[in-house]
Amino acid sequence: MWFTSFRNVIIFALSGHVLFAKLCTMVAPQLRSWMYAVYGALAVMGTMGPWYLLLLLGHCVGLYVASLLGQPWLCLGLGLASLASFKMDPLISWQSGFVTGTFDLQEVLFHGGSGFTVLRCTSFALESCAHPDRHYSLADLLKYNFYLPFFFFGPIMTFDRFHAQVSQVEPVRRQGELWHIRAQAGLSVAAIMAVDIFFHFFYILTIPSDLKFANRLPDSALAGLAYSNLVYDWVKAAILFGVVNTVACLDHLDPPQPPKCITALYVFAETHFDRGINDWLCKYVYDHVGGEHSAVIPELAATVATFAITTLWLGPCDIVYLWSFLNCFGLNFELWVQKLAEWGPLARIEASLSVQMSRRVRALFGALNFWAIIMYNLVSLNSLEFTELVARRLLLTGFPQTTLAVLFVTYCGVQLVKERERSLALEEEQRQDKEKLE
Repeated sequence: MWFTSFRNVIIFALSGHVLFAKLCTMVAPQLRSWMYAVYGALAVMGTMGPWYLLLLLGHCVGLYVASLLGQPWLCLGLGLASLASFKMDPLISWQSGFVTGTFDLQEVLFHGGSGFTVLRCTSFALESCAHPDRHYSLADLLKYNFYLPFFFFGPIMTFDRFHAQVSQVEPVRRQGELWHIRAQAGLSVAAIMAVDIFFHFFYILTIPSDLKFANRLPDSALAGLAYSNLVYDWVKAAILFGVVNTVACLDHLDPPQPPKCITALYVFAETHFDRGINDWLCKYVYDHVGGEHSAVIPELAATVATFAITTLWLGPCDIVYLWSFLNCFGLNFELWVQKLAEWGPLARIEASLSVQMSRRVRALFGALNFWAIIMYNLVSLNSLEFTELVARRLLLTGFPQTTLAVLFVTYCGVQLVKERERSLALEEEQRQDKEKLE
């Protein structure tokens, strides 16, 4: 559905936004934030009906009133209660009745618009509590919430960032920014075509649903299929956020970047398919509770709180509970291993190793972590049965040949990623040194 009617509706709505935004920027740039809000509200009303728009306005006003009290715990609690009302019966059934008519994308647009509205309103309320001297108004909240490119599908920008950027009366583009926007648009078009090809010819989503056929695949093909499922989901997220971010950049915004490529993920701390929600959770929950993320108990509390809210966001059910538990465990296990490596005897052993050997050891652990990330996320992206099949074939029936072969290939990939990260870090360090000299 995403790449048929979904794609056409999104492109049509965003094209109208780009047109009106350009006209407003040329005629009255000081009113562009109002134009964004009015066009977004009209688009929502035209798509979902006036009663749905009034429902969202009710949630906005409720959290705005809570922000006036200046109590962050009250704002966060009310925000989570509002989010729960869109995720659990009977309130979800009652509120879905506010949508006018029935159409193919109704459920997707309802959950996306409602969920992101609550997160945005909660961000507004928490920023108002953190900065009472700035006197944010209800109009600021409505401008923030009804910015159409972010409304239904995200990514979400925290209110402080959005307000600072959209309030610029005469924004100026950086040198080469337009070229970068054109390149991003071209890359999104190419990625859409690539996904269409994968979807129609490679059957990477169909094969896992047929366990009898999947069971006949060789071990290496099964491992590749599991990896391809995550790559496919990452590409879809990258395309969605790439298209939306291109429009946001045309509006002189600096939106959250698309998710990091799944191939480059070998630590749980960087594993997320929506960088906007990740930034929201880190700012208001994870970093607030976990502090420096160096102590075991505060980190455990921070991850449990973060994944509890993530579970609520995704919609509580058995498979989401399992996914949250596995990823919460993975994030904490990384810290436990790090603390163990800092323990006296082990720290002395690592200190005695050469730089190259130390990196090889870390890459080996990274390879194991990479497959843990794949298996833990395969649970929610595909099915528990397919995940069990892959795990059994790679760890039991395929041991040791398949297990070692897959780990070796992954180890080489992690080494390449780490070398790339080292090169980028050196380039960034040289750039900063050059700026200091200037």
